[in-house]
Amino acid sequence: MKRIIGAKARPGSKPPPEHTTAAGPAAVRLLEVDSAFAGQRLDNFLLRHLQGVPTTHIYRIIRSGEVRINMRRVRADTRVQAGDAVRLPPVRVSGKKAAGNPAPAREFPVLLEDDQLIAIDKPAGVAVHGGSGLSFGVIEQLRRARPDSRFLELVHRLDRETSGILLVAKKRSALIQLQDQFRERATGKTYLALVPGTWPADKKRIDLPLHKYLQADGERRVRVTTAQDPDGMRAITRVKLRSSLPARLAQGLPAMSLLEVTIETGRTHQIRVHLASQGYAIVGDDKYGDFELNKRLQKLGMKRMFLHAWRLQFMHPASGERLSLQAELPPDLADFASPPEKA
Repeated sequence: MKRIIGAKARPGSKPPPEHTTAAGPAAVRLLEVDSAFAGQRLDNFLLRHLQGVPTTHIYRIIRSGEVRINMRRVRADTRVQAGDAVRLPPVRVSGKKAAGNPAPAREFPVLLEDDQLIAIDKPAGVAVHGGSGLSFGVIEQLRRARPDSRFLELVHRLDRETSGILLVAKKRSALIQLQDQFRERATGKTYLALVPGTWPADKKRIDLPLHKYLQADGERRVRVTTAQDPDGMRAITRVKLRSSLPARLAQGLPAMSLLEVTIETGRTHQIRVHLASQGYAIVGDDKYGDFELNKRLQKLGMKRMFLHAWRLQFMHPASGERLSLQAELPPDLADFASPPEKA
């Protein structure tokens, strides 16, 4: 197995000229799928073609049946094929957003790059794609920085506040092959997470189904459910205690545990909800965490969620070689997780 650790920054490229577009009247549209997008998930296809439309709205029109492929109702994970006719209901894209806020060109630290893929070390606070009120994310910035790249697509996703390894495909064939590995659970995905308290040494596996839902304000949330829930999705998380941190009484902080968390399934917010369900919500989690503890941490400079995509194992889409990439903790997390020096 080939192991790759660390990252190097790639110089930015000059962005292409800006183009101004105006928002026209909303109307039903039919999009024919080009062969370059064959095999892509419907939600990813729409995110690419409906830039400026909130992600929550895109998923809503799919669920409602307003989006159809060849006149048939479909799901978000349906894969489009060359020649498919995708029906889009009337949606309005902000012309002001498209004209005034183009994605700025940006390169990210590169862990691995060849003619098939790019593995980057995504910083926290950056969304992987635009939507839900965000003008752009990693993929839009990367495309802007590389105007000569004919194909750049996200292989998988990370939450906005999660840092670490993110794969981008440079060829359609690589995208399909890599996404197949994720779907078939042939990858190894391990995260580092810091939680308050002492993690029980005998608690090594969490096997609880998850239910995804939207709040009244459109925010996406996930909760643990039962096996009888028809909308529940099985989720399996393996946990290993990496190190323990003593309580920092002078700072009002409890003892904490740094965990290596490996997910066998890739559900939305899986690690965050599974750990919280056991009474060990991730430090800094603003959705499922301990809000009082988070306030104390923010005053001490820890203003983000302590969740980092540390290691990713997969088969190279062209050579078939088993790769193991590692992105070490960024300095802010590494410093906070270091045991205090003894006087």
